[in-house]
Amino acid sequence: MRNVDYIIILTVGWILAACSSKPTDVNNVDALPEIYPDYVGVTIPVGIAPLNFAMADEAFETIDVEVKGTKGGSIHANGALADFDIDAWHQLLEQNKGATLTFTVCARKDGQWIQYKDFSMDVSADPLEAWGITYRRIPPSYEMYSQMGLYQRDLSNFDETELLQNTRTPNQCVNCHTANRTNPDQYLFHVRGDHGATVIGSEKVRRGEGEKLELLQAKNDSIRGSMVYPYWHPGGRYCAFSTNKTSQMFHTNMKNKRIEVYDSSSDVFVYDTETHTILRDTLIMKKYWAENTPAFSSDGQWLYFTTALRQVYPTDYDQEKYSLCRVSFDEKTGRIGEQVDTLINARETGKSVSWPRPSYDGRYLMYTQTDYGYFTIWHPEADLWLLDLETGETRPMTEVNSDRAESFHNWSANSRWFLFTSRRENGLYTQVYLAAFDRQGKATKPFLLPQRDPKQFYRRLLYSYNTPDFTSRPVDTDASKLAKRINGDERTPTKMAVRN
Repeated sequence: MRNVDYIIILTVGWILAACSSKPTDVNNVDALPEIYPDYVGVTIPVGIAPLNFAMADEAFETIDVEVKGTKGGSIHANGALADFDIDAWHQLLEQNKGATLTFTVCARKDGQWIQYKDFSMDVSADPLEAWGITYRRIPPSYEMYSQMGLYQRDLSNFDETELLQNTRTPNQCVNCHTANRTNPDQYLFHVRGDHGATVIGSEKVRRGEGEKLELLQAKNDSIRGSMVYPYWHPGGRYCAFSTNKTSQMFHTNMKNKRIEVYDSSSDVFVYDTETHTILRDTLIMKKYWAENTPAFSSDGQWLYFTTALRQVYPTDYDQEKYSLCRVSFDEKTGRIGEQVDTLINARETGKSVSWPRPSYDGRYLMYTQTDYGYFTIWHPEADLWLLDLETGETRPMTEVNSDRAESFHNWSANSRWFLFTSRRENGLYTQVYLAAFDRQGKATKPFLLPQRDPKQFYRRLLYSYNTPDFTSRPVDTDASKLAKRINGDERTPTKMAVRN
């Protein structure tokens, strides 16, 4: 053996030994460890990727973690971070379904090992019922679309795959990937730009011959804008949209607010995917009112939406406050009812409602409340609220809210989990959090979307997560073929039906 080879082997061995050193001469402290991400006391589902973490303090050199389940089993991690073996992690969670994991953490700083008080995670007995999540990742950009994309992530590990990046469709914006109750076979998203389109993947389309997707005309002169903020009817034939004339402006004297997004006009309508007909109804398209963010009830019998009296823009932008309303919907005829009910009145609360999302079991409706407006991702006061559809009671979800913006929430298929975005980490970028939701209407402490090395990943990430949702299986798309069609001129025209 050459001397240089021997030196290399010794050096590598020394590095490995240093990275996997075991705790000795431990100093016990009566405090919980400060870890990143903060996973202390969270509730997690069976099948979730390992919740790897590191010490929050950079001065710590090594962390040693032992995890034990109350129903048996244990795993161990040692190194610069607690990087758990994926297979061993899943086996431990499966063994302790409905039970508790106890974490014993030792960490070395300045050559001294410190052992902290144990902390726990609960493993829920309620399944997640999701393969993964979908989302858009977008950089901070105000005038240019820049580089963005739609992605899907396997929640059992750390694999992320592309659905569509806008580098394949130059100078265009891709947004709002929306599935029907987490069904990957029925979804849509919108593309803005010179070759704009509303892309619809539907089971009804798939049963026919030819292409799996339809590309609708992105704009329609009769609705004066694009088809945005979609929400599927559970039956799959209809989809509710709003059409918005959106503007933005920048704050010059607010430290905690950078940009304001508002609509000088907006309306809500229903689209019939079988007849390619836009169903407009003057009852929910009032001249001096801005209807927005529609959502169908879990049984499809109600159409929820928000509405606000239009203001003088941009001077009175902060006087625009949305109420939550609903109107009945007949799936057989595609018609809405004759009376609008107001569930949360902005005149009474003095606040503004946006993004209503009914739970799929029909019991609750989660929404975002803010001081004014509806584009809540830029409002640090934006919080998640919960409406009990049986009692009419509403409350702030203090168990998940922070002092920064929470928004863009969605339910799991069984309504026992939900996800949302938050700027709580640094006030700059929205990140995805998940939380359990019990049958008494209480949520657990949310946990940050797991990553292999979360500290390095989130520090280096210069993108925001946007419009996340669960998906029961991987979305089957070919990004190259889809981009080719979007860049082409083929579009399905739409018809208009106005009902007074």
